Amino acid sequence: MTTTDPHTTDTHTTDQTEAAAGREDTAEAPVDAAIARPHVDASLADAPAVEAPQHPHAYGGPPSPQTEGEHREARPSPRGVQSVKFSFYRVSDHLRGASKSDRAKAGKRLTALLERSAERMLTRVYSTVGTRRDADFLVWQVHDDLETITDWHAELLRSPLTADLERPYSYLSMTMRSMYTNPLHEGSEGRDRLRPDGGDSQYLFVYPMAKTRAWYTLPQDERQRIMNEHIAIGHKYHGIKINTTYSYGLDDQEFVVAFEGDEPGDFLALVRELRDSESSSYTLFDTPMFTARRMGAQDLIEHIGLAK
Repeated sequence: MTTTDPHTTDTHTTDQTEAAAGREDTAEAPVDAAIARPHVDASLADAPAVEAPQHPHAYGGPPSPQTEGEHREARPSPRGVQSVKFSFYRVSDHLRGASKSDRAKAGKRLTALLERSAERMLTRVYSTVGTRRDADFLVWQVHDDLETITDWHAELLRSPLTADLERPYSYLSMTMRSMYTNPLHEGSEGRDRLRPDGGDSQYLFVYPMAKTRAWYTLPQDERQRIMNEHIAIGHKYHGIKINTTYSYGLDDQEFVVAFEGDEPGDFLALVRELRDSESSSYTLFDTPMFTARRMGAQDLIEHIGLAK
């Protein structure tokens, strides 16, 4: 079984400039201030290449005082790629059963950690309450230095909060240029696959994915032919934006695919149609799947039951 192939679906992003201009920059909502959206495969991209941020605060809003020492200066990526981390968390049963004041303390700790993430890297948070029984929220982080991401997770482990947060799913990936051309957008295959334009869709649909070995034995022109069908289907769904990142050798999956959209029904229709495509027979796995609702940090804390 398969869903959308990570190399194909077009975003038809017509409001990217407006989304970028409308990013929140206030200290009151730093976590959702902006994120580098790992853009569609280069074969689908219409936008010109952009440079990765060279400073950890580049898109995260004004920094707040550090509480656990100064964070080291990040190194620019020598290859121009960026590291991407999808971390799904669940509030422990112990914390669920704690007093309201203890839950509120945990909420303050989590808010502070998320704010520090936004100061250092591009960060966005989503709730999965009501859509997954085994996860409560998602933290999506992007930076050109992997160590910046791992340092934040180490800080979380040192926090008292670590005993009350389970992490059932975690996916590491990086941006890459696509191997495939987009016949609907000639000449776009060499463009960067990361565009920090801060998409503003209400929902994010995420899943890990791997292709079968048989796929990689096909000649390049045959794979391109199969991709052309897939791309054509994706172009029909203008409200869905795809973000594909790659995990070869980094994690168990080969890709992490994240779709942005305002209507879950549109994504349902897209996936259903792609089941009939030829490329679907070359998917090894594409689960678990997550439907996540975008929120600011304070709204998330309330949604997961850790507000005052």
